[in-house]
Amino acid sequence: MKLTTMTQVTVDGVMQGNGGASDEDRRNGFERGGWALGKGDDETHAFIKQTYRRADAFLFGRRTYDLFAGSWGSWTDRDVPGWEPVMRALNTRPKYVASATLADPAWPGTTVLSGDLATAVADLKAKPGGELQVHGSGTLTRWLLENDLVDEMTLIVVPVVLGQGARLFPDAGPDLALDLVESRVDSQGVTIQVYRPAGRPRYATA
Repeated sequence: MKLTTMTQVTVDGVMQGNGGASDEDRRNGFERGGWALGKGDDETHAFIKQTYRRADAFLFGRRTYDLFAGSWGSWTDRDVPGWEPVMRALNTRPKYVASATLADPAWPGTTVLSGDLATAVADLKAKPGGELQVHGSGTLTRWLLENDLVDEMTLIVVPVVLGQGARLFPDAGPDLALDLVESRVDSQGVTIQVYRPAGRPRYATA
């Protein structure tokens, strides 16, 4: 399977609290949650839904898994009008969560990866199928990129600068060159950038 990531971020790279109010929104004093609500036009929504439809399995970090399990894992079609494809994909495809503490997941179809994560993810990628998708899960996404396990990365950039909150990429960390595969902008100014990791960047020499 190809490992792909999809992350909603602001122009200044914040990914925290994109949805409705929750405890996750307020970590470290964060007060500007919900910045992605109502953003993106019908074409962007269709792109997101089609992405979920393509998934053969999902991989989550613990925090995002808990958020998704408590929402998508408990809703019915009536709770998510227009977003039924996302809910059905999440509830019917295998789910894997990277966690050393989660012992008895309540969301059906979940497998906990608690041992050697690099080996576990490599084994998942070796399985037949199309895509192993990571949504949100910033800490996990950074780790996967650092360990060269990501095949494709989608950033959905909402045109807002928050000035606070957890960012997808830290101020200091490993560098990464990217090849742009696809780029589009919707009628609300939301951009979608699809990248493939391309090794390390080249820098100017004296």
